[in-house]
Amino acid sequence: MPKAPSPGWVRPVLADDLGRGAVRPVVIHPDPILTQPCEPVGYLPDAEIRVLAADLLATMYAAGGRGLAAPQIGVAQRVFVMDAGWKDGRPAPVILLDPEIIGRSDRLLDAVEECLSIPGQPVTVRRADEVEVVWYDLAGCRHQQVMTGADARIAQHEADHLDGRLIVDAPA
Repeated sequence: MPKAPSPGWVRPVLADDLGRGAVRPVVIHPDPILTQPCEPVGYLPDAEIRVLAADLLATMYAAGGRGLAAPQIGVAQRVFVMDAGWKDGRPAPVILLDPEIIGRSDRLLDAVEECLSIPGQPVTVRRADEVEVVWYDLAGCRHQQVMTGADARIAQHEADHLDGRLIVDAPA
């Protein structure tokens, strides 16, 4: 089970319509949508992307996760959300549209990961300690960021979902 929020945590306040997302059921392994590569979202109408992003955030927070990818709620599109710090009282939600990991450090670290789509099955996974990620936000702005620590691990985990890979496919 994912780490519970620290005592006194408060769900992040999200801007406008993003705070009104619906909590959707999380797709559970071995559902085939979890193993298929996802399609880019670049062509989806703005309203559909915003609804998807809002629903991903609502579902992630309700399920106690720190990241959630669109196929985990049954949508085969290249979108994921993450918030590495919300459980520690440092919310910083990020919505990544058509993300791509363009660089990885040579330093690999093993850590136990859990997945909302594979409940009760923690797996030790080896991942790069640092990654460089490119994505678009809901306004269509391109971002490029080097992520480290928990952010890097979450981004890699969720990007794997978009490529149809699960933690049970690549243990350390």
